[in-house]
Amino acid sequence: MSELTDKEWAVLKAALDAARSGTGRPLRDERSVVEGIVWRMRNGAKWRSLPGRFGPWWRAAQLHIRWSRLGVWERAFAHIRDAGTWGGGPALEEVFVDGTSIRAHHKAAGAKGGA
Repeated sequence: MSELTDKEWAVLKAALDAARSGTGRPLRDERSVVEGIVWRMRNGAKWRSLPGRFGPWWRAAQLHIRWSRLGVWERAFAHIRDAGTWGGGPALEEVFVDGTSIRAHHKAAGAKGGA
């Protein structure tokens, strides 16, 4: 089972290639690692819950964190947006953030504190 269709992968691969600097060692199983990242983002699971078909969980986590810090994802999605190649934009469930899943600080609960 694939997270991305072949067409979606081709578009995303082209955008990632355009967004990366071109330095560094190439990934040998890039599609499975990126699909693991997509699976994790769609499901909201912890990295360690990543199914084995995507490879080691730490590889996907490390790549996602590295590319986030370097701005690769932002440049790739800007490339897709500007090219208009995704076909209608992302699905609503992929961009909506549910506020109930964000933990608030215990002091934000409204309980009276102190003496």
